[in-house]
Amino acid sequence: MNEMLPRWSLDDLYHSLDDDAITRDLAFAKTEAAELAARFEGQIAAKEGEELAEMITRYEAIMDKLGRLISFADLTFAGDMTSAAAGQHSQTIREELAAISSQLLFIELELAAMPDDIYQAKCEAAAFAHYQPWLRLVRASAPYQLEQRLEQMLVERGPVGRSSWVRLFDETMAGLTFPFEGQQVSEAEILNMLSHPDAKKRQEAGASLAGVLQENQKLFTLIINVIAKDRDIDDQWRGFKTPVSSRNLANDVDDHVVSALAEAVTSRMSDISHRYYRLKAKWFGKDSLNWWDRNAPLLGDDDRRYSWEEAKTIVIESFAAFDEDMAAIARTFFDKGWVDAAISPGKASGAFSHPTVPSAHPYILMNFAGKARDVMTLAHEMGHGIHQVLAAEQGALMADTPLTLAETASVFAEMLTFQRLLADAPHEAARRFMLAGKIEDMLNTVVRQIAFHNFEVAFHSARADKELNADEIGDIWLKTQHQALGDAITTDEAYRHLWSYIPHFIHTPFYVYAYAFGDCLVNALWQIYQDTDDQAGFISHYKTLLSAGGTKRYDEALAPLGLDAGDPQFWHRGLDMIAGMIDELEGMSS
Repeated sequence: MNEMLPRWSLDDLYHSLDDDAITRDLAFAKTEAAELAARFEGQIAAKEGEELAEMITRYEAIMDKLGRLISFADLTFAGDMTSAAAGQHSQTIREELAAISSQLLFIELELAAMPDDIYQAKCEAAAFAHYQPWLRLVRASAPYQLEQRLEQMLVERGPVGRSSWVRLFDETMAGLTFPFEGQQVSEAEILNMLSHPDAKKRQEAGASLAGVLQENQKLFTLIINVIAKDRDIDDQWRGFKTPVSSRNLANDVDDHVVSALAEAVTSRMSDISHRYYRLKAKWFGKDSLNWWDRNAPLLGDDDRRYSWEEAKTIVIESFAAFDEDMAAIARTFFDKGWVDAAISPGKASGAFSHPTVPSAHPYILMNFAGKARDVMTLAHEMGHGIHQVLAAEQGALMADTPLTLAETASVFAEMLTFQRLLADAPHEAARRFMLAGKIEDMLNTVVRQIAFHNFEVAFHSARADKELNADEIGDIWLKTQHQALGDAITTDEAYRHLWSYIPHFIHTPFYVYAYAFGDCLVNALWQIYQDTDDQAGFISHYKTLLSAGGTKRYDEALAPLGLDAGDPQFWHRGLDMIAGMIDELEGMSS
């Protein structure tokens, strides 16, 4: 499929790496930070509520400028991670931002440490109380704060500490090429080959992926060990009880809720993923499938390819059937060039929607190869983008959605698009292929991500005692993967290296459970939407949830929809939907 795919323009942020506006915005942030420090540092508890509201408003403006600067640097780097200039610019901006953030650190530290009676008195000022959702999160971190100079040192060392290891990982992965059919291909291309209809191509792709990762195991093992130990030291100093607790605090979710999710999914793996992969192996006439065949298209599937224009139309029309406002926002992404879809050397693999800052707009990156999965990926990231646009009205401090709700709009957008594709299936066989594809996507989103979570829990716990070598990490990976996949997927020694291409383990440890949280939540939402007699009311509540950004906890946001994520049965309700789809598929296959 030879068509021109869109590349984004970042001009709405800055025009180039040497844009004079970058220098001006840095100067603004430095000047404002110095003025706020001179006026407020050490004095916050003594200031009136109205004056503190002014301080926070100016602080928010600085954060918006800094967010714009780092967003441009990160997006430029994501477009070509092999660019020395982009890498150098990103590091320079991070160092500048660390210095400014260090100077402003007193704001959140002093707000968090303020005695409750004094804080409540200041909330009587409406302008200060406006920021209460953000202030609640700031104050929740008080028990885990260190002395101010230590906090400043950690912020200033950040760009040459943990983030440097992240950069090393990204640049190394972006620079890797994988031998395939006599050529060297990118990571995105070799991963696409794992779902190729030709079994020999899948096997060659699997061997190539595993082989190149094995060649780099020494470096990847060092990186993940450093990342984990750095996190462990930070957690110990701050007093977090478990390796995942600090992530849960950042996500504004209780430890027991995440544990209930992980336990529910793990307990259902045999009923869901093991059962599906046994069924898939049976379709291939085998007792088990090799790991490189896990995402193989089903026999008889025509592996239809979609053009970019077709994918756009499907996604927009799927959204419009639910809510025209969502469709209108999606059209804006396409019309204004906020999407980068082409596969190119050095470009970040995978997909994301970067929210940038409320004064600008999100940007979507993906690697579009024309498969049905790519259509679903476009819907997923567009769901994120719509969510980010709606939440932007909350401002730079409160627009960011906690991970507990961050995947809601994306997974719901996928469901809308899937239902559209399913309804348009020309015959029963096509419907069966589509249903199987959706089940596989849900297994990848729920079971696979909780398997990743279980891997991280086991790895970080073991790393607290000693550095782990590649074999020890591989053992944990194989154990947690076998638990998730069952006996119908065969994993060999080569598979033990595949943990090392999962970027979340390096970028954002313990991020992955958010995908399962979002998928199970959306399954529950979808059932409510299907069953309700008041779909207009549901849509109104749903859009309110998205527009709230970070101003509401997950429990408060879900209450109007009658959902309680603190109830363990909530998770089983979402898992029951996946099990029911497998039941339907088994019935179609008998």
